[in-house]
Amino acid sequence: MTALAAEIRERIRREGPLSVAAYMELCLNHPAHGYYRRGRPIGAAGDFITAPEVSQMFGELVGLWCAALWQTAGRPRPVRLVELGPGRGTLLADALRAAGTVPAFRDALDLHLIESSETLRAEQTALLGDAHPTWHERFETVPPGPALVVANEFFDALPIQQFERVGESWRERVVTVAPDSGALGFAVNCTACPDAARLGAAPAGAVIERAPAREALAAILAARIAAHGGAALIIDYGHERPGIGDTLQAVKRHRRHDVLADPGGADLTAHVDFSALAAAARRAGADTFGPIPQGAFLQELGIDARADRLRQNASAEQVAAIDAARLRLVGADQMGTLFKALAIAHPALGAPPGFTHLERARAR
Repeated sequence: MTALAAEIRERIRREGPLSVAAYMELCLNHPAHGYYRRGRPIGAAGDFITAPEVSQMFGELVGLWCAALWQTAGRPRPVRLVELGPGRGTLLADALRAAGTVPAFRDALDLHLIESSETLRAEQTALLGDAHPTWHERFETVPPGPALVVANEFFDALPIQQFERVGESWRERVVTVAPDSGALGFAVNCTACPDAARLGAAPAGAVIERAPAREALAAILAARIAAHGGAALIIDYGHERPGIGDTLQAVKRHRRHDVLADPGGADLTAHVDFSALAAAARRAGADTFGPIPQGAFLQELGIDARADRLRQNASAEQVAAIDAARLRLVGADQMGTLFKALAIAHPALGAPPGFTHLERARAR
């Protein structure tokens, strides 16, 4: 039993069952034993690999996306470049290198990283120290002014609520302790789903998910962008509209893991409902574009041309690696469709790069 598992059992015995959201928050962000407060989760030696770790092309294209938006916005100085959950700093290292092709943009940047892990902050310092980043626990402490915000695989780790169909109603799913074995398990309590009236019938045991923390952050980003200018790019795995299904999952050493078996020792995530994020952003005064598949987004940004350029001076082995990485990022049976891209933008900006085909479709 991990130290966090023991603490969770004791808390449940003392205070009663935990909501799924509270359980996720403890597992991921407990100040002493939380998953993101310790260890090195990203990379081949960790538990999972993100798109920036697959290929430099991903971060480079994101960097050029930011540079193009900065130019469209009137080249403000300074502009806050913010990444939520920057991991090892790989995405921003590649983005800043690509941004060097637009020297005025590179000079205008003021870098801010939203990161709680001291271990990851150390790795980010090694890669990004020359860019003089400022670290924050929360986005709200980033100084005012125009901002370009990147969130790659960040929203999926924000806590969710789950509601289970019981009889004719939806009841909140909770984590409790089995009285006989002492093992953690799921149960339901008497809290009803807040929008249950819109859901209709479903089979017994069906699960729906809601994520108020995600929607709140989307609204905060959008309100900042609407007031001060800029844009945000959210890339994550999930679905375009709400549906029924349990998407909570744990990953450890690149394999699926029991979500209750190892609190604090495995990554916990759930699919992102992009329609809910977009709605929250629009209510806060910003425009939204997408979501669109990650593959379509990267291809409109020019990943094929970038791959061609990288191949020119590459060995046969390197060419194979470039091709495999491109396919992993854009392939319909890989990250290309499971992952989606959503842009939140100041209303004066219009459709950002990667989303311009949506504006053309609207015009028709």
